[in-house]
Amino acid sequence: MGFSGAVLDVDGTVVRGNDPIPGAPAGYRRLREAGIETLFVSNNPTKAPPAYVDRLGAAGYDVDADSVFTAGTVTTRYLREHHADDDLLCIGEAGLLEQFADAGLSTTDDVGAADALVASIDREFDYEDLCTALWALDRDIPFIGTDPDVVIPAPERDVPGSGAVINAVAGVAEREPDAVLGKPSDTAIEMVRERLPYPPEECLVVGDRLNTDVALGERAGMTTVLVRSGVTDEDRIAAADVTPDYVLDDLGDIDRVVG
Repeated sequence: MGFSGAVLDVDGTVVRGNDPIPGAPAGYRRLREAGIETLFVSNNPTKAPPAYVDRLGAAGYDVDADSVFTAGTVTTRYLREHHADDDLLCIGEAGLLEQFADAGLSTTDDVGAADALVASIDREFDYEDLCTALWALDRDIPFIGTDPDVVIPAPERDVPGSGAVINAVAGVAEREPDAVLGKPSDTAIEMVRERLPYPPEECLVVGDRLNTDVALGERAGMTTVLVRSGVTDEDRIAAADVTPDYVLDDLGDIDRVVG
C-alpha cells in the first residue's frame, strides 16, 4: 500500500527531552524521501507549534510551524468553538495560558466567576489548586482536560503529565471531565484530517502510546504503528484493548511499513 501522510508523535517517538531517539531521524528522512507528508502531533499542552520548530530542528528534524500541532492547539480550538465567551479557570502552566490569551480567550482566578474549569499539567500543582478545582466544580461548571497523558517521557525517567492532574481533580470532585482534548479526541482527529487531506487508508499514525497515538489512528481509520522507544513495553501491549497494525523498536525501522 502507498502512503501519502504520516502523523508522528513527538516525545518518546522522535525525541526524549531534546535529544533525538536513536534511529528516529533516519526513519523520518525515509518517510520524506518516500514522498510522505509528515505532521507532528504532540500531547504536550504547554508549548505552541513555533516552539517545536527550534526543538525538533536542533534534534535533526526539518519542520515548520504548519506541520506541528499540540494538545494546547487542540484545546484552544475546542474552547474557541464551545467556550469562546466564557471566563476560564485554569490549572496549568504559563505556556498554556499564553496560548489562550493569543486566541482571545478569557481566564480568571475567581472561583465564583468561572464559567468552566480547564485542568492540565502544572509542575507547581498543589493542595491549594486541588481546593480551587473542587470549589469551582461544586458549582457544576464544565470540566475540561487538555490531554489524557498520565505520565510523559523525560530525559532521565518518566514524570507525571496532565492526566495525573486531571485524575486528581476528577477524584476529589467525584466527576469525570466533560471533555479531554489532545489525542485521541474528536477535535484532534478533525485537525489531523484538515492538515493531511488524504484518504484514511493512505495515512499512518506513529507513536509510543496505545491509548492516544494508536487509539487516534484506529478511530480515524488509519494504519497504526507503535514504537517501543517511549512508555509502552511488551506487557502493556499484551494487556491493551487496542492492537497496533505494526510494532517497531523505533522509527528507524519504518521501512518495514513503507518499504
